[in-house]
Amino acid sequence: MQIDHTVLEKLEKLSHLRIDDSKKEAVIEQLSGILTYVDNLNELDTEALDASFSTLEGGTPLRADSPREADDIAKDILSHAPQANDDFFIVPAIIE
Repeated sequence: MQIDHTVLEKLEKLSHLRIDDSKKEAVIEQLSGILTYVDNLNELDTEALDASFSTLEGGTPLRADSPREADDIAKDILSHAPQANDDFFIVPAIIE
């Protein structure tokens, strides 16, 4: 896929971003470089690999699921809030 000004305009519209005219060429160059890199990945032969292939021996390491005492993190955070009540932030209403 080739990135040009038409594709960039479509990406701007879809992402609701506006790219400054002076930076459009640089963005096109960067996006083209990313696509070239991803296209290089298509050259890898993955036919012999299982769909659940992992580079980690024995799978993903997991931490021990051990219970712990409740700490006062929530109280510490709420102590800095302008308004709080019963472990909740009080914020102004935005919908009437």
